[in-house]
This record gives sequence, C-alpha cells and structure tokens, in this order.
Amino acid sequence: MTSQATLPDGAQPAPARTLGSSDYKTLGLSALGGTLEFYDFVIYVFFATVLGALFFPADMPDWLRQLQTFGIFAAGYLARPVGGIVIAHFGDIFGRKRMFTLSIFLMAAPTLVIGLLPTYASIGVAAPLLLAMRVLQGAAIGGEMPGAWVFVGEHVPARRYGFGIGMLTSGITGGILLGSLVAVAINRHYSPVQVSEFAWRLPFVLGGVFGLVSVYLRRFLHETPVFKELAGRRSVAREMPLRTVLREHRLACVYVALLTWVLSAAIVVVVLYTPTYLQKVHHIPAALALEANALATLTLTLGCMLAGWASDRIGTRTVMLIGWGGLFATAYLFYSGLPGTPSTLYAHYALVGLFVGTIATVPIAGVRAFPAPVRFTGLSFAYNMSYAVFGGLTPVILTLWLQRDTMAPAHYVAALAGLGFLLALLPLAARGHAMRDGAAIAGGATMAR
Repeated sequence: MTSQATLPDGAQPAPARTLGSSDYKTLGLSALGGTLEFYDFVIYVFFATVLGALFFPADMPDWLRQLQTFGIFAAGYLARPVGGIVIAHFGDIFGRKRMFTLSIFLMAAPTLVIGLLPTYASIGVAAPLLLAMRVLQGAAIGGEMPGAWVFVGEHVPARRYGFGIGMLTSGITGGILLGSLVAVAINRHYSPVQVSEFAWRLPFVLGGVFGLVSVYLRRFLHETPVFKELAGRRSVAREMPLRTVLREHRLACVYVALLTWVLSAAIVVVVLYTPTYLQKVHHIPAALALEANALATLTLTLGCMLAGWASDRIGTRTVMLIGWGGLFATAYLFYSGLPGTPSTLYAHYALVGLFVGTIATVPIAGVRAFPAPVRFTGLSFAYNMSYAVFGGLTPVILTLWLQRDTMAPAHYVAALAGLGFLLALLPLAARGHAMRDGAAIAGGATMAR
C-alpha cells in the first residue's frame, strides 16, 4: 500500500541546501557529455538530403529516397526502448554512473563508422550498413537521456531540482545546436559537390572523437547520493525493475509517455525535420535554412534554462500552461509565414524555438513520477517506448502528409502542444515522488513509500 502526503505546487519544504562546487561539476560534466552524445545522434538529420543521394540509387524518385532516408532515421528511435530498458535495468541494480558512462561509449563508435562508410556508388547496396549504425546509436541514446536526467535529479538540492534538470536539458539540446552549427560551417565552406564527395563525412568523424572525449570526462563523476543510500539500506530493486514498474506505476508510465509525445513533436518537427522541410517545400537555400535553425536551437537551449528556473519558482504546472500555449500560437505564426524574408524567418523561427524550450518540463515531471528504486527503469521505459513510436514515425508521417498539405508541420505541432496544455492540468504535473526519503521536491512533491 502506498501512502502519500501531497504538497501544493510551488512549495519548498526541503532543507535549504544550495548548489555547491560539486553540484556545478556534476551539472557541467553531465551537460557537456549530453551535448556531445546528442550531437552524435542528430547530426544525421542535418545531412539527410545528402545521405539520401549517396546511399540510395540515383534513379529513385526523390520523395521515396527521402522517405527511406527518414526511415533509417526512424530506426534509431525504434531501437531506443531496447537500449534504454537494458541500460536502465542495470542502472537501477548496479548504479547510475556505470551505465551513464557506458551509453556514451556505445554512441561514439557507430558515429565514427558512419563517417567512414562506403556509399552506393562504391559498393552498391550500402543503406543496410547505415541502418545498422543508426540502430546502435538509438540503443545508446535510449539509456543516455533518462540516465542523465535521473543522475542530475538525484544530485542537485531539492530547491534547485527544476533548475538542475533544465540546465542539463539545455546541454542536451546544445548537442542539436552544435550539430546545426557544424552543418552550417560545412555548407558555408564547401560547395554542394564537395559536400557530397567528402565533406559530409567530417561531422561524423568529429562526433566519434567527441564521444571518446566525453567517455573520459565522465570518469570524474561520482555515483548519486540517492543510489548510495538505496545500496546502503539494501533498498535496490530486488526483482526485475520493469516488472515493478508495470505492476505498480502504470499511470505514471502513461503520463510520461504522453508528455514524451509532446516533446517529440516539438523536437523532431520544429528542430530536426524543419531544415529539410524549408529546403524541399519552400526552396529556401540550405545555408539560410541551417542558419535559421541554429538560431532557433539557441533560443531552445535558453528556453530550457528558463523553464527549469521558473519551475522552481512558480511551479511546473504554470510553466507548462504558459509554454505549451505559446508553442501552439507560435507554430502557426512560423509555418504560415513561410517562406517570408530572411529576417522574418530568423525572428519567427527563434520565437517558436524559445517555446520549444518547454520540453524541459517533461523530465522535471517525469523523473519524480517514479520512486527511487525503479526510477531509472520507469522513466526510461515510458520515455523511450513513446519516443520510439512517435519520434521515429513523425518524419515519415509528415513526408506523406505533405503530399496533401504544406501546413502539416504546423497542424501536428499545434495539436501536440494542445495535448501538453491538457496534461498540465493533471495532478502529476504538480507533484511526484521525493528524490530522497523525507525530502520533497521543490515545485510540489508527493512523498510516496
């Protein structure tokens, strides 16, 4: 039987510990590692058009080539649940730090291999090799994202819980920004012919090196205090953590899965899919599309910080209502104004990117939705299963939908922003399990035993 003591959203009953040097070190190394690993995962999408031409037959219809290219992109998402469940399983049993380090190593090697793969012109059918590497990347990122959020959420003071996860999320989205900037640099310094011949390989090779650097940096992190307490009391999950999650925390799983659907719409459509959409549908030059995307990703990164900071002060629910409502409005503002002028493209894309930063509220609510003994597994299962379905299939759905309606991205993002607004009204938006026994989370926590 579970007993609960509910605190109002915004309450701060926890001891007034502030962020210390060790907390900043943990935040910095975790965010930097997340930046480098997420760069490895998303750089593929910035070169989707080039990869489609290189890894599929030249006589294939363009829309079918793009469909298959994004199908391989989707395969990375579909592999996330397997990697996430396995890594989280051992993370709840043997510790957060070990799996946190392993996940980034599993990302670096496939990224490097992609940069060295022979193309269709060299060996004929080359796409299966690309597919295999994307699957391995998906398995790695499946453990990285939930692991990073749990790791930081269990480290930072309760009063700065939202800020900590918001900062980490901004670091992860910084990986998208880094990928966007690298793509801009490649397209600025090399001609389209040079990009197709060799320059497309550079960001993947760099990503492999970045990943190995991050593996080294994570050696300096320490196990979370929460897991140490669990291990000391021998409260580590005794049965398979996933079994406990499915038996006792189904409602939390559904809630986190729906929030993840909203997050996937914001990230996959607005940030990852839109650069290709701008080029293919509105014939905006690649360099201009990628520059505008880089600006939007910068405001997204700032938006994550703002959402985390505000969550500690005015409550997660209030931030979600403002943020998802703003995303609904700015999505239509941005997509309905295309192609526009370069200045309006920059301004509108930056504004919608800022409201995409509301995604930071998803891990803020998601981490505290599960108790410590099964927290990693619960978050990883719900998040990755949802992202595998919705995040992976979204580009494919939009590619087909665009055959009928050029406003498809706006409709999809707005509909999911509306879902996020409704989810903010539910109790789990404002409360959750304490990070530690007897210490409720700032922003309103439910202490459950």
